[in-house]
Amino acid sequence: MTTRRSFIKSSAVYSASLLVAPSLLNYNHKYIGLQLYTVRDAMQSDPAGTLARVAKIGYNSVEGATYTGTQKFYGMEAPAFSRLLKQNGLVMLSSHYRLGEEKANGETVKGTLMTDWDKAVDDAAAVGIKYMVCAFLAESERGGLDHYKQIAEQFNKAGERCKKAGIQLCYHNHAFEFDKQGGKYPYEILLDDTDKNLVKMEMDIYWVSKAGQDPIAIINQHPGRFPLWHVKDMDKTPEHNFTEVGNGSIDFKKIFKYADKAGLQYFFVEQDKTPGDPFNSIAQSINYIKKNLV
Repeated sequence: MTTRRSFIKSSAVYSASLLVAPSLLNYNHKYIGLQLYTVRDAMQSDPAGTLARVAKIGYNSVEGATYTGTQKFYGMEAPAFSRLLKQNGLVMLSSHYRLGEEKANGETVKGTLMTDWDKAVDDAAAVGIKYMVCAFLAESERGGLDHYKQIAEQFNKAGERCKKAGIQLCYHNHAFEFDKQGGKYPYEILLDDTDKNLVKMEMDIYWVSKAGQDPIAIINQHPGRFPLWHVKDMDKTPEHNFTEVGNGSIDFKKIFKYADKAGLQYFFVEQDKTPGDPFNSIAQSINYIKKNLV
Protein backbone atom coordinates (compact mmCIF):
# COMPACT_ATOMS: atom_id res chain seq x y z
CA MET A 1 0.00 0.00 0.00
CA THR A 2 1.36 3.41 -0.90
CA THR A 3 1.96 5.60 2.13
CA ARG A 4 2.00 9.34 2.29
CA ARG A 5 5.72 9.26 3.00
CA SER A 6 6.52 7.09 -0.01
CA PHE A 7 4.09 8.91 -2.30
CA ILE A 8 5.70 12.30 -1.76
CA LYS A 9 9.42 11.93 -2.32
CA SER A 10 11.78 13.91 -0.19
CA SER A 11 14.18 16.24 -1.92
CA ALA A 12 17.08 13.99 -1.00
CA VAL A 13 15.56 10.92 -2.62
CA TYR A 14 14.49 12.96 -5.62
CA SER A 15 18.04 14.29 -6.11
CA ALA A 16 19.44 10.79 -5.89
CA SER A 17 16.97 9.54 -8.48
CA LEU A 18 18.40 11.94 -11.03
CA LEU A 19 21.66 10.03 -10.89
CA VAL A 20 19.96 6.89 -12.16
CA ALA A 21 17.51 8.52 -14.56
CA PRO A 22 16.33 6.16 -17.30
CA SER A 23 17.43 6.76 -20.85
CA LEU A 24 15.66 9.38 -22.95
CA LEU A 25 13.26 8.65 -25.79
CA ASN A 26 12.74 4.91 -25.39
CA TYR A 27 9.03 5.43 -26.04
CA ASN A 28 7.40 5.49 -29.48
CA HIS A 29 8.36 9.06 -30.39
CA LYS A 30 7.17 8.60 -33.94
CA TYR A 31 3.92 10.21 -32.89
CA ILE A 32 3.21 13.74 -31.74
CA GLY A 33 -0.39 13.86 -30.63
CA LEU A 34 -3.04 16.47 -29.99
CA GLN A 35 -5.94 16.18 -27.57
CA LEU A 36 -8.84 17.46 -29.67
CA TYR A 37 -10.41 19.25 -26.72
CA THR A 38 -7.91 22.01 -27.52
CA VAL A 39 -9.76 22.68 -30.80
CA ARG A 40 -13.18 21.57 -29.56
CA ASP A 41 -15.18 24.44 -31.05
CA ALA A 42 -13.69 23.86 -34.49
CA MET A 43 -14.25 20.11 -34.20
CA GLN A 44 -17.90 20.70 -33.40
CA SER A 45 -18.51 22.96 -36.39
CA ASP A 46 -16.18 21.42 -38.97
CA PRO A 47 -14.47 18.16 -37.94
CA ALA A 48 -13.16 17.40 -41.43
CA GLY A 49 -11.60 20.82 -41.92
CA THR A 50 -10.23 20.84 -38.39
CA LEU A 51 -8.48 17.50 -38.71
CA ALA A 52 -6.96 18.66 -41.99
CA ARG A 53 -5.56 21.77 -40.27
CA VAL A 54 -4.23 19.73 -37.35
CA ALA A 55 -2.40 17.42 -39.76
CA LYS A 56 -1.02 20.31 -41.77
CA ILE A 57 0.46 21.85 -38.61
CA GLY A 58 2.37 18.61 -38.10
CA TYR A 59 0.46 16.41 -35.68
CA ASN A 60 0.09 12.81 -36.79
CA SER A 61 -2.05 11.43 -33.98
CA VAL A 62 -5.02 12.67 -32.00
CA GLU A 63 -6.90 11.86 -28.84
CA GLY A 64 -10.67 12.10 -28.93
CA ALA A 65 -12.50 14.33 -26.48
CA THR A 66 -16.06 13.22 -26.97
CA TYR A 67 -17.95 9.98 -27.11
CA THR A 68 -21.13 10.43 -25.11
CA GLY A 69 -24.84 10.56 -25.68
CA THR A 70 -25.02 9.80 -29.39
CA GLN A 71 -22.26 7.19 -29.13
CA LYS A 72 -20.62 8.66 -32.18
CA PHE A 73 -17.27 10.28 -32.94
CA TYR A 74 -17.94 13.95 -33.61
CA GLY A 75 -21.27 13.06 -35.18
CA MET A 76 -19.85 10.20 -37.25
CA GLU A 77 -20.13 6.46 -36.91
CA ALA A 78 -16.86 4.64 -36.30
CA PRO A 79 -16.21 3.55 -39.94
CA ALA A 80 -16.79 7.06 -41.34
CA PHE A 81 -14.63 8.70 -38.70
CA SER A 82 -11.89 6.15 -39.26
CA ARG A 83 -11.88 6.96 -42.98
CA LEU A 84 -11.64 10.68 -42.23
CA LEU A 85 -8.62 10.12 -40.01
CA LYS A 86 -6.88 8.07 -42.70
CA GLN A 87 -7.59 10.69 -45.35
CA ASN A 88 -5.60 13.15 -43.26
CA GLY A 89 -2.78 10.77 -42.34
CA LEU A 90 -3.91 10.69 -38.72
CA VAL A 91 -4.44 7.93 -36.19
CA MET A 92 -6.55 8.15 -33.05
CA LEU A 93 -4.49 6.29 -30.49
CA SER A 94 -6.62 7.26 -27.51
CA SER A 95 -10.01 8.69 -26.67
CA HIS A 96 -11.72 10.10 -23.60
CA TYR A 97 -14.86 8.76 -21.94
CA ARG A 98 -16.91 9.46 -18.82
CA LEU A 99 -17.61 7.28 -15.79
CA GLY A 100 -21.37 7.67 -16.18
CA GLU A 101 -22.65 8.13 -12.63
CA GLU A 102 -23.58 11.72 -13.36
CA LYS A 103 -26.80 12.12 -15.31
CA ALA A 104 -27.52 14.68 -18.02
CA ASN A 105 -30.87 16.42 -17.57
CA GLY A 106 -31.92 13.50 -15.41
CA GLU A 107 -31.07 10.96 -18.09
CA THR A 108 -28.41 8.27 -17.99
CA VAL A 109 -25.55 9.06 -20.37
CA LYS A 110 -24.73 6.32 -22.84
CA GLY A 111 -21.30 5.31 -24.03
CA THR A 112 -19.76 5.56 -20.55
CA LEU A 113 -17.92 3.06 -18.37
CA MET A 114 -21.20 2.32 -16.60
CA THR A 115 -23.68 2.31 -19.50
CA ASP A 116 -23.34 0.67 -22.92
CA TRP A 117 -19.61 0.17 -22.38
CA ASP A 118 -19.61 -2.85 -24.69
CA LYS A 119 -20.73 -0.64 -27.58
CA ALA A 120 -18.15 2.00 -26.72
CA VAL A 121 -15.36 -0.59 -26.69
CA ASP A 122 -16.49 -2.11 -29.97
CA ASP A 123 -16.58 1.33 -31.61
CA ALA A 124 -13.14 2.16 -30.22
CA ALA A 125 -11.73 -1.02 -31.67
CA ALA A 126 -13.28 -0.19 -35.04
CA VAL A 127 -11.42 3.14 -35.09
CA GLY A 128 -8.15 1.54 -34.00
CA ILE A 129 -8.04 3.15 -30.57
CA LYS A 130 -5.45 1.61 -28.28
CA TYR A 131 -6.34 3.43 -25.05
CA MET A 132 -9.75 4.27 -23.62
CA VAL A 133 -9.42 6.90 -20.92
CA CYS A 134 -11.81 7.91 -18.17
CA ALA A 135 -11.34 11.62 -18.60
CA PHE A 136 -12.87 13.16 -15.52
CA LEU A 137 -14.93 12.59 -12.41
CA ALA A 138 -17.73 15.10 -11.96
CA GLU A 139 -17.98 16.64 -8.51
CA SER A 140 -21.01 14.47 -7.80
CA GLU A 141 -18.99 11.36 -8.70
CA ARG A 142 -16.11 11.95 -6.30
CA GLY A 143 -17.30 11.59 -2.73
CA GLY A 144 -15.14 10.13 0.02
CA LEU A 145 -12.40 7.53 -0.05
CA ASP A 146 -14.90 4.67 0.17
CA HIS A 147 -16.55 5.92 -3.00
CA TYR A 148 -13.19 6.14 -4.73
CA LYS A 149 -12.71 2.48 -3.81
CA GLN A 150 -16.01 1.70 -5.54
CA ILE A 151 -14.86 3.64 -8.58
CA ALA A 152 -11.64 1.62 -8.59
CA GLU A 153 -13.73 -1.55 -8.73
CA GLN A 154 -15.68 -0.11 -11.64
CA PHE A 155 -12.41 0.72 -13.41
CA ASN A 156 -11.21 -2.87 -12.98
CA LYS A 157 -14.44 -4.19 -14.48
CA ALA A 158 -14.29 -1.78 -17.43
CA GLY A 159 -10.60 -2.52 -17.89
CA GLU A 160 -11.30 -6.23 -18.15
CA ARG A 161 -13.75 -5.57 -20.99
CA CYS A 162 -11.16 -3.38 -22.74
CA LYS A 163 -8.53 -6.09 -22.40
CA LYS A 164 -10.74 -8.55 -24.29
CA ALA A 165 -10.69 -6.12 -27.23
CA GLY A 166 -6.94 -5.54 -27.04
CA ILE A 167 -7.41 -2.05 -25.55
CA GLN A 168 -5.92 -0.56 -22.39
CA LEU A 169 -8.08 1.40 -19.93
CA CYS A 170 -6.54 4.49 -18.33
CA TYR A 171 -7.57 7.26 -15.95
CA HIS A 172 -6.76 10.93 -16.60
CA ASN A 173 -6.10 13.05 -13.53
CA HIS A 174 -6.89 16.63 -12.67
CA ALA A 175 -5.90 18.33 -9.40
CA PHE A 176 -8.82 17.29 -7.18
CA GLU A 177 -7.40 13.76 -6.80
CA PHE A 178 -4.69 15.35 -4.66
CA ASP A 179 -7.09 16.93 -2.17
CA LYS A 180 -6.27 14.88 0.90
CA GLN A 181 -9.02 13.00 2.72
CA GLY A 182 -8.28 11.28 6.01
CA GLY A 183 -4.55 11.65 5.44
CA LYS A 184 -4.71 10.02 2.01
CA TYR A 185 -4.97 11.20 -1.57
CA PRO A 186 -7.83 9.84 -3.70
CA TYR A 187 -5.22 9.36 -6.45
CA GLU A 188 -3.50 6.81 -4.21
CA ILE A 189 -6.76 4.87 -3.96
CA LEU A 190 -7.13 4.83 -7.74
CA LEU A 191 -3.57 3.58 -8.11
CA ASP A 192 -3.55 1.06 -5.29
CA ASP A 193 -7.06 -0.38 -5.60
CA THR A 194 -6.97 -1.01 -9.34
CA ASP A 195 -5.22 -3.85 -11.11
CA LYS A 196 -2.04 -2.32 -12.50
CA ASN A 197 -2.44 -4.35 -15.69
CA LEU A 198 -6.11 -3.54 -16.26
CA VAL A 199 -5.98 0.14 -15.30
CA LYS A 200 -3.13 2.47 -16.12
CA MET A 201 -2.89 6.25 -15.94
CA GLU A 202 -2.76 9.15 -18.33
CA MET A 203 -0.67 11.65 -16.41
CA ASP A 204 -1.72 15.23 -17.00
CA ILE A 205 1.57 16.90 -16.14
CA TYR A 206 -0.01 20.33 -15.77
CA TRP A 207 -2.61 19.22 -13.23
CA VAL A 208 -0.11 17.16 -11.24
CA SER A 209 2.15 20.19 -11.06
CA LYS A 210 -0.67 22.61 -10.22
CA ALA A 211 -1.68 20.33 -7.36
CA GLY A 212 1.80 20.85 -5.91
CA GLN A 213 2.98 17.33 -6.73
CA ASP A 214 6.15 16.15 -8.46
CA PRO A 215 5.51 14.14 -11.66
CA ILE A 216 8.91 12.48 -11.45
CA ALA A 217 8.38 11.38 -7.86
CA ILE A 218 5.05 9.80 -8.78
CA ILE A 219 6.64 8.02 -11.75
CA ASN A 220 9.41 6.69 -9.52
CA GLN A 221 6.83 5.38 -7.06
CA HIS A 222 4.71 3.71 -9.76
CA PRO A 223 7.03 2.77 -12.65
CA GLY A 224 5.38 1.55 -15.81
CA ARG A 225 1.96 2.85 -14.83
CA PHE A 226 1.84 5.93 -17.09
CA PRO A 227 1.70 4.97 -20.79
CA LEU A 228 0.01 8.25 -21.74
CA TRP A 229 0.90 11.84 -20.88
CA HIS A 230 -0.79 15.16 -21.43
CA VAL A 231 1.95 17.63 -22.27
CA LYS A 232 0.45 20.89 -21.08
CA ASP A 233 2.42 23.84 -19.76
CA MET A 234 1.75 26.22 -16.87
CA ASP A 235 2.42 29.92 -17.22
CA LYS A 236 4.58 31.87 -14.78
CA THR A 237 1.84 34.12 -13.46
CA PRO A 238 0.44 33.75 -9.92
CA GLU A 239 -2.69 32.21 -11.47
CA HIS A 240 -0.69 29.37 -13.08
CA ASN A 241 -2.83 29.38 -16.19
CA PHE A 242 -2.50 27.14 -19.24
CA THR A 243 0.09 28.14 -21.82
CA GLU A 244 1.87 26.78 -24.88
CA VAL A 245 4.42 24.02 -24.34
CA GLY A 246 7.82 25.56 -23.70
CA ASN A 247 6.32 28.90 -22.76
CA GLY A 248 5.80 28.13 -19.10
CA SER A 249 7.39 26.84 -15.92
CA ILE A 250 7.26 23.05 -16.33
CA ASP A 251 10.62 21.45 -17.09
CA PHE A 252 9.55 18.99 -19.77
CA LYS A 253 13.15 18.20 -20.74
CA LYS A 254 13.76 16.79 -17.27
CA ILE A 255 10.43 14.97 -17.10
CA PHE A 256 10.92 13.37 -20.52
CA LYS A 257 14.09 11.73 -19.21
CA TYR A 258 11.73 9.51 -17.22
CA ALA A 259 9.61 8.49 -20.21
CA ASP A 260 10.91 4.93 -20.18
CA LYS A 261 10.47 4.48 -16.44
CA ALA A 262 6.93 5.83 -16.70
CA GLY A 263 6.13 3.31 -19.40
CA LEU A 264 5.27 6.15 -21.78
CA GLN A 265 3.92 5.08 -25.14
CA TYR A 266 2.20 8.21 -26.46
CA PHE A 267 1.74 11.81 -25.44
CA PHE A 268 -0.76 14.48 -26.43
CA VAL A 269 -0.51 18.25 -26.39
CA GLU A 270 -3.47 19.84 -24.67
CA GLN A 271 -4.21 23.47 -23.87
CA ASP A 272 -7.64 23.89 -22.29
CA LYS A 273 -7.70 27.63 -22.96
CA THR A 274 -5.66 29.66 -25.42
CA PRO A 275 -5.08 33.42 -25.54
CA GLY A 276 -6.21 33.60 -29.16
CA ASP A 277 -6.61 31.22 -32.08
CA PRO A 278 -6.00 27.70 -30.71
CA PHE A 279 -4.37 26.69 -34.00
CA ASN A 280 -1.65 29.27 -33.37
CA SER A 281 -1.11 27.84 -29.90
CA ILE A 282 -0.85 24.22 -31.03
CA ALA A 283 1.59 25.27 -33.76
CA GLN A 284 3.79 26.99 -31.18
CA SER A 285 3.68 23.92 -28.95
CA ILE A 286 4.64 21.43 -31.64
CA ASN A 287 7.50 23.63 -32.82
CA TYR A 288 8.96 23.58 -29.31
CA ILE A 289 8.44 19.83 -28.99
CA LYS A 290 10.15 19.05 -32.29
CA LYS A 291 13.14 21.21 -31.38
CA ASN A 292 13.52 20.12 -27.77
CA LEU A 293 11.73 16.91 -26.83
CA VAL A 294 11.71 14.48 -29.77
